[in-house]
Amino acid sequence: MASLSVIVITKNEAHNIEACLQSLSFAEQVVVLDSGSTDGTVEIAKKLGAEVSVNSDWRGFGVQKNRALALANGDWILSIDADERVTPALQAEIKNAIQQASHQVYDFPRLSSYCGQYMLHSGWYPDRITRLFKRGSASFSEDLVHERVLTTAAVAQLHSPLLHQSFVSFEAVLDKVDRYSTAGAQVLFARGRKASLGTALGRAFWAFFRTYVLRLGFLDGRMGLVLAISNAEGTYYRYLKLWFLSQAQSQPHDLKNGISAPSGRSQSN
Repeated sequence: MASLSVIVITKNEAHNIEACLQSLSFAEQVVVLDSGSTDGTVEIAKKLGAEVSVNSDWRGFGVQKNRALALANGDWILSIDADERVTPALQAEIKNAIQQASHQVYDFPRLSSYCGQYMLHSGWYPDRITRLFKRGSASFSEDLVHERVLTTAAVAQLHSPLLHQSFVSFEAVLDKVDRYSTAGAQVLFARGRKASLGTALGRAFWAFFRTYVLRLGFLDGRMGLVLAISNAEGTYYRYLKLWFLSQAQSQPHDLKNGISAPSGRSQSN
């Protein structure tokens, strides 16, 4: 009988980890790889029976998930995040897929909440994600953010959604916008991309239009509008931060070190 290992990477997820792990009781092994939590995440995970390891050498989501993958010993791997929950309906589909083994890799829809409302439009649903695969048939891209499953196998589909408690408050939205825009700018900069203030504004407008109009965000009501604005802000900050990185790179060496070039005039403090 095929076995299932679930991998979860964490950092300071004490508010999420219990509900997450409780939804994984059907798995033979649950691996939690923590990045140095200080809020009790590790202790809660151990208490609930997870196999917990700690690796604080953070190199991005993709690298950390591959590390967690290396700790799993099941025939099949399911990867979820601490703010996600496997419903009973999805559990049943996963167990059936594993036992039939007609495919090696599966995706399923994800239903995400935004400040308390599950979003059925705005590009957030069905949001199919590839997370279930036979061990050895897939791995994760080593991206800093927005990692993805890499496989050459055909991807089959499950139908029951994974629940995603993505943003429990607007403060969480603002925090993620800041963190992910910084990481996104760093990824683009490393790839040699450049941006201008005009690029940031244009990309932000397109992000709003795509979310609210093309992806029918207006059907999600007031929260659809809030989400579209938030997406625009995140895009704007990502390309604005990329512009600042490019500006810093192009500055003369002396200016980078905080030394002004001589101008022939004294500078007031």
